[in-house]
Amino acid sequence: MNVIRPVFHHVTLKTSRLPEMVDWYGKVVGVRVNFMDANNAWTTNDEANHRIAFLSVPGLSDDPEKVRHNGMHHSAFEYASFADLMSSYARMRDEGILPAFALDHGLTISLYYRDPEGNYVELQSDNFGDWALSGEFMRSSPDFAANPIGTFFDPEKVFQAHSAGRDFASLQPAIRAGEFLPASIPPIGLPV
Repeated sequence: MNVIRPVFHHVTLKTSRLPEMVDWYGKVVGVRVNFMDANNAWTTNDEANHRIAFLSVPGLSDDPEKVRHNGMHHSAFEYASFADLMSSYARMRDEGILPAFALDHGLTISLYYRDPEGNYVELQSDNFGDWALSGEFMRSSPDFAANPIGTFFDPEKVFQAHSAGRDFASLQPAIRAGEFLPASIPPIGLPV
């Protein structure tokens, strides 16, 4: 029997910071509230009835060992272009929202943010502009096989170079060669 492949619809996050989470996701990925009460919110950033829901039930507490426990590492949102990713980086930077770390994965260029509950949210653009090409890169590239996590970079340095007129085609080889390394390699939310 063939598998019918449903399309991913939404994610639901538990939180003890409901208004803060709704506000943060509004600033980062543009969600708007379709319904909210004292303990719940259903939000969307497109025409769906909801894409990110929040449940704030009594008794929830922070997990100081969250990084060492099983669970989701991050959710991801894709921009149509590197220019859109850089524009969004600047907008959020100006609002005081900075990435926890940034990686060129080879197939995508990605900025990882931490929400108020400590969940990572990846904002990315496809390095090939074509899922078939980036999928083939992932399956067959010796570079990807040797380093699937990718190369860390300083997003502000890359943004400045892009703002000065460098396009992505000239920036990516420089990123991968370490031209834009951050001052230190940040933790990426995985236990050591």
